Amino acid sequence: MVKVAEEWFGICGGCEVSILDIGDALLELLPSLQFVHMPVLVDHKYFGQKGEKPGVPEIPEADVGIVTGCIRNEENKQLAQEMRKKCKTLIALGSCASFGGIPSLANLATTSELLEKVYKGSKSTDAAEPPKGHVPALLERTYAISEVVKPDLFIPGCPPEPSMIAEALTALLQGKAFKLPDKSVCDQCPTRREKKAATTLKRPLETISDKPLAETRCFMEQGFLCLGPATRAGCAGTRKGPRCISSYMPCRGCFGPLKETSNPMVDMMSALSSIGLDPKEIQDRAATFNRYAGAQGRLRPVPGRK
Repeated sequence: MVKVAEEWFGICGGCEVSILDIGDALLELLPSLQFVHMPVLVDHKYFGQKGEKPGVPEIPEADVGIVTGCIRNEENKQLAQEMRKKCKTLIALGSCASFGGIPSLANLATTSELLEKVYKGSKSTDAAEPPKGHVPALLERTYAISEVVKPDLFIPGCPPEPSMIAEALTALLQGKAFKLPDKSVCDQCPTRREKKAATTLKRPLETISDKPLAETRCFMEQGFLCLGPATRAGCAGTRKGPRCISSYMPCRGCFGPLKETSNPMVDMMSALSSIGLDPKEIQDRAATFNRYAGAQGRLRPVPGRK
């Protein structure tokens, strides 16, 4: 029996839903797994049943640990360190855990600027002081898991592809290696390319095509901003092509950079220019091209930005 611990940090909960979405394959895996810690499903007191053990939060020892979400406050950081300490193999599940995710867009501003905006500058709420004392202190920015502890495995996606989660867990149970694809979304895209844009950039809500994908021209060549050239492949799952592309939607980059050292903004500006599109048409290029990968130093406050 393999003991599994799961912990969630700055996240929406979609990664946990993806675990349930594994479906029949999950039923086959469950007899081999024992979940000893999973706050989203199982009650567990970090500091003793009655709070009699203050200090570092306690998490049971486990063979496999799964962490989801970004590191945004001191509690997240402590729990990540405890998971790394107690778990033999640690999996960073989802885009937030892998490279910051949507929450890391906050790295474009300082913590003080964010608090000022949310608690005092928002038109939809009455101005008030930020809470203190009974909530964990915010860190100076949003971190990916790898910036705090070292995971053994990354499974990206927003949300992650259920079949990929099942594949990774099966590989671990069988003692086999699990490796992410080293190609881009474009490498798995079935659309037709002519390597030259037919128009300028368009709004993404316009109709892309009513033809089969194999008869459809590359979305970006049609003028729809697609982050496929700078995004790692792997989201296809059981589909014939990448997840969003299969639904006639441009890639938004949720599977993250091609490599840990890649800069999606540089890669995308090069891809746009190569087919004759002007990257300067995109006003907020840093946030657009790093929508899911703003941690690990890719996004930071811009001096003088309002």
